[in-house]
Amino acid sequence: MDGPAPVDLAAAAHRIREHIVRMCGGPEGGHLGGSMSLVEILTVLYFEVMRVDPLRPAAPERDILLLSKGHGAVCLYSVLAERGFFPVAELAEYARPGSRLMGHPVRAVPGVEMPTGSLGHGLALANGFALADRGRRCFAVLGDGELQEGAVWEAAMASAALGLANLTVVVDRNGLQITGPTEDAIGLEPLADRWRSFGWTVREAAGHDFDALRTALARDGAAGPVAVIAHTVKGRGLPSLEAKTRSHYAKLSGRQAERSLAVLRARRKRAAS
Repeated sequence: MDGPAPVDLAAAAHRIREHIVRMCGGPEGGHLGGSMSLVEILTVLYFEVMRVDPLRPAAPERDILLLSKGHGAVCLYSVLAERGFFPVAELAEYARPGSRLMGHPVRAVPGVEMPTGSLGHGLALANGFALADRGRRCFAVLGDGELQEGAVWEAAMASAALGLANLTVVVDRNGLQITGPTEDAIGLEPLADRWRSFGWTVREAAGHDFDALRTALARDGAAGPVAVIAHTVKGRGLPSLEAKTRSHYAKLSGRQAERSLAVLRARRKRAAS
């Protein structure tokens, strides 16, 4: 299975953020903050790391990704569209009557392996995919607040016990959940040590740095499952919403969406200069 043609990841990430803003400006809004924090993670995975074929989304030799934090669906849809799984124009149908682009991922969308969004279950599903075929890589992308679910740690014990060296978890460590900071709810730190105590190799990375993510996600002979803790910013790209709990879900008015798009374009222009 051939990889995609070389892509300017920064440009792709910018387009993906614009798609997210437009979808959150739709009739139902969307989970803006936790989708913006995912952008670089999913961009690197789908454009450089994973073996996938948009023309054959069910190819048996494909790598597997499960977005356990299913509320990040608007980011996943944007990445899948940019990668060619379905037309970018279809993103305009998000959350509208009859659309297959629902608030959480469903298998009707090409590239979506399993419906997700009931938090805590994605890692157990990924265990099954990884165990069924150890010749392919399997990825489970989890939110950090999701780690307060006991089912995550039951599955983590099983991953290590089964020696699933083809399994990688990516934790979107933006530090916030719907009610506020994760550490004010049920503290997760020392998070890296927790994963290690369950028998995992742990790597930490700046979650908006493509080079850091490439290194952390590389398959380099770990004896068992790998957990990548990606340190991110909720609402990344929109300064008024960055690291703010209120970015968790947004229903942007037309004017708010246009202002947000203008901010993203200005930031891109500054970065390019």
